[in-house]
Amino acid sequence: MAMLGPSQPLTIDLRFLDRPGVVAAFLLRGEGEAALVDLGPASTVETLLAAVTEAGTPLEEVRHLLVTHVHLDHAGAAGVLLQRLPWARLYVHELGAPHLIDPTKLIASATRIYGSLMKKLWGTILPVPADRLVVLGDGQRLYLAGHRIDVLYTPGHALHHVSFRDLDSGEIFTGDVAGVRLPGCSFVRPPTPPPDLDLDAWDASLDRLAGLQAPAFYVAHFGRCVDTPAHLAELRTHLRDWEQVVLAGMRAGQDRTTIAATMQRLGDEELIRRQADEEVRSRYEMASAYAMNVAGYERYLRKRYPDLAPPAIQAP
Repeated sequence: MAMLGPSQPLTIDLRFLDRPGVVAAFLLRGEGEAALVDLGPASTVETLLAAVTEAGTPLEEVRHLLVTHVHLDHAGAAGVLLQRLPWARLYVHELGAPHLIDPTKLIASATRIYGSLMKKLWGTILPVPADRLVVLGDGQRLYLAGHRIDVLYTPGHALHHVSFRDLDSGEIFTGDVAGVRLPGCSFVRPPTPPPDLDLDAWDASLDRLAGLQAPAFYVAHFGRCVDTPAHLAELRTHLRDWEQVVLAGMRAGQDRTTIAATMQRLGDEELIRRQADEEVRSRYEMASAYAMNVAGYERYLRKRYPDLAPPAIQAP
């Protein structure tokens, strides 16, 4: 029987916390095998595997698991999936690999933020066997599921962030480096959590994506976007506008809650101007929370401006 050629990627809605259009995974198929790009949290594994099967792809064909970075909403499912798919291998940037082999620090950091909500949000996070990893570097070329994929190192959101460019279509799987853009609104929102936010590195990554003139991005939050030049320009503007909002608040001695409230007011005003209803605004907050974004900026700005005051004591 002739081998099937590559097909267009399928967007899988992981229905994070039972909400549509917040976290996506992407399925690539071709030549009798399949690959998943970004895996979501362990809490949505059953949804992911059911969607793969419903798409007509036997699980035994899923041999490649690619993650753009190791944050739990993108790679939290990695250990569980490798247990469920013992024939599959995981592909991750070299700076992220140690955190998946031993997720102790990853779990501890998330637990400090989410506390008792850890299990509900992220599920059971299992270590990844080192012998099941393919460690990636910039410029590496992969051939899987009938697709030729170039690995692009795209830091800024995270030190361990890569994007995956399909050489045949020119389309790029951008993880979080191309921001958050959810169904129901065109607003491109920066996800800027600690600890790795670096706006200069992010600018360079956006320059790199812009130079490739991709006909489409596959954005993990959420789906396929085709107006890529305008998308990147808007993200770049919001990244620098938010920097000024947070910097002004910090210089005024405001605490994180106050700065986040200002950012939320400005951001929600723009969402409303674009006809985003309350449900859409709620999903944006799930995908990229204002308080978490402010925390990322605070850490970044204190490194950039050593004269800034130490962190204010946050209200309980």
